[in-house]
Amino acid sequence: MVLLVAVCAAIAICAAPGQAGEGGYGVRIRTFAGDKPLTRAGRPQPLRAAIENDGAETATVTIRLAVPAGLRIESGQPSVTRRLAPGEEARLSWVLGAKSETAGDVRLTVAMGGKEVAARALLVRFLAPRPIRKLAYLPEPSPVQTVLLIGAHHCPLWEADRPEMWAQIVRYPERTPALGFYNQENPEVADWETKWATEHGISFFIYCWYRTSQGGAVRTQFATAIHDALFKSRFQGKMRFTIMWENQARGTSGVADERDLMENLLPYWIENYFRHPSYLKVDGRPLLFIYRPEFLVDDLGGEDKVRAAFDKMRAACKAAGFAGLTLLGEYRGLDPRHFSLMKRLGLDYTFAYCWHVADNPTPQRAIETQLRYIRETENIGILPQVVTVSQGWSGWHNEGSVWHLPPADYERLLREAKTFVQGLPQDGLSGRLLLLDNWNEWGEGHYIAPFRQYGFGYLDAVRRVFAPNAGPHEDLIPEDIGMGPYDRAIRGLLERDDRLRAQLTRRVRKSAEPMQGLVGWWSFDEPAGSEVALDVAGNRLGAEVRDARRAPGIDGRALVCDGGCAVVPSNPRLSVRDGLTIECWVRTDTAGQDNRWLVNRVLSGGVNTGYRLGLLGGKPCFEVPLTDWSHHLTAEEPLPLGRWVHLAGTFDGRTMRLYVDGEERAAMERPGPAGANDFHLVLGSYEVKHRSHFVGLLDEVRIWNRALSSAEVRATFERLSSRAR
Repeated sequence: MVLLVAVCAAIAICAAPGQAGEGGYGVRIRTFAGDKPLTRAGRPQPLRAAIENDGAETATVTIRLAVPAGLRIESGQPSVTRRLAPGEEARLSWVLGAKSETAGDVRLTVAMGGKEVAARALLVRFLAPRPIRKLAYLPEPSPVQTVLLIGAHHCPLWEADRPEMWAQIVRYPERTPALGFYNQENPEVADWETKWATEHGISFFIYCWYRTSQGGAVRTQFATAIHDALFKSRFQGKMRFTIMWENQARGTSGVADERDLMENLLPYWIENYFRHPSYLKVDGRPLLFIYRPEFLVDDLGGEDKVRAAFDKMRAACKAAGFAGLTLLGEYRGLDPRHFSLMKRLGLDYTFAYCWHVADNPTPQRAIETQLRYIRETENIGILPQVVTVSQGWSGWHNEGSVWHLPPADYERLLREAKTFVQGLPQDGLSGRLLLLDNWNEWGEGHYIAPFRQYGFGYLDAVRRVFAPNAGPHEDLIPEDIGMGPYDRAIRGLLERDDRLRAQLTRRVRKSAEPMQGLVGWWSFDEPAGSEVALDVAGNRLGAEVRDARRAPGIDGRALVCDGGCAVVPSNPRLSVRDGLTIECWVRTDTAGQDNRWLVNRVLSGGVNTGYRLGLLGGKPCFEVPLTDWSHHLTAEEPLPLGRWVHLAGTFDGRTMRLYVDGEERAAMERPGPAGANDFHLVLGSYEVKHRSHFVGLLDEVRIWNRALSSAEVRATFERLSSRAR
């Protein structure tokens, strides 16, 4: 299975960061991965690595692979020396083996002149030995009986045409699912999930459900896990499901009004889900989970109108042949006012999608904090709860608090939660259901499905706690029966990205003039259909052009920004600290553009890091955040329309300045260095396929690792000012 290596090389996803040499870049480990997410003792585990010289001089490096006791290198050299020219990389491979069940960190190091300049550890797990026995299909699941009805939240983000969703797992390969970087629309994937879940006591999934526009016929995204996988799977009758309405995106994912709810959304749910024989119904009522019920107050025009709409939904479900409808609202806090609001809206229960525990807690504190939230929710007594327990959290970019419970601690939490739930009233859901966070939220760091670090550890804990009399069992992985891999649909995309990287790292210079501190320069002057925008500063920081075209610019060609963008893969050079200048030329006829970004490295999970240049309320804006979303420096006048405009933002470690057509238009004190991150750089938008994209033309983008002086900014403007009108 070569997918893991391919993904690590995939620049569109964002290459996994390695440790760099002095100065923030030099020789680095670009990728280091195992070909199989899980294997067994007695079978080979191939490893591959790419070592890149990202510096300006030829380097002689010594690359070493060290394995812990219990593992052995069956092929490949444990130590090699290579000479790498600037921009060159060395690709190496090894095969590991083990005689018995074991796991440990394999360590890869790179040294120059006897000094270690880069290192990476990779967890490798070998399960207990078992012969491979090829079967025509998965053995039918043998569900176990449980003392409570156990469900797990299910995150359906893993579609074949969205490989970038796997970026976080590339960075943290210990999270790799047992199915690899699977395509969730494959019915076999659903059957593996059904088999693993039901054989460990999980009898239903709560799928996150996303509407893409409101006010008309229902359109969805990320729904293939239900419609293409579960509904077409052989074992669908073994697994129940329900949905959690993800209505948090204002204006697109909620409802336009009550008519939209009752004539579009609810009929869609009834026909596509509630009537399905596998949809979860308790006491004859379908369960509907709502992520942000409080947003419906604005959508429907008031609390009383939400309550009335909920009553109409229950009546419509009765008319459809059900006993009613049970509505559960998400909340993970302890404010009695919020519980009171949820009660006034007419919700039946509260639940938490996850429990966020602050300050990187120890397992003991993570357990105690969750149990405190659960007990205090019950003590508040305003709205009954359906209890959720969480395995961990990281966020997509390790924001805030990062933690996870090892399986033994998770089992302890489950036992405590089981005792608590069994003490709740049995006449409703509170004393009969328990929810697990999360089956497969690989990006945010909470998951219990089989994966590289702990294998089946979490699922085995669930089985021991809730099906204590189920007896022994055997956990299969696809390799055991000659099935898989499940990544075929995205392999072509990832191989394309690997090939594309060779183009992006070409050394090209637009000007022979020395430019001190120039990090990158994107002129977009390639042929009209080119899929890359080369870094013409000569630093090999090329960008992939995503869903965008070119048009005549102020100097050569420009990028047409109408939803597409250009993406520069993550590189340490992009994390400037004590000095920064962003400059570009833009042209638009669209007035009043708000929250639209031209150059962006401030992304979710790092909103107190990076930098960006764009438009707020139609006015040029420059940001170098110190705290979350802080320090937006905005010009007083709107961006001129119908002509080329030069924009520049500078930061010298103390003061931010914003320039329009070579003239300073705003300044702001901002002490301290810019926050570093490992994000990619987006040109022409906030992010790939994001609605906060600029509308117009973008040209001659340059980033410097120093603050240009006012005279230098003026000079760069004057160089092309004669063409601006």
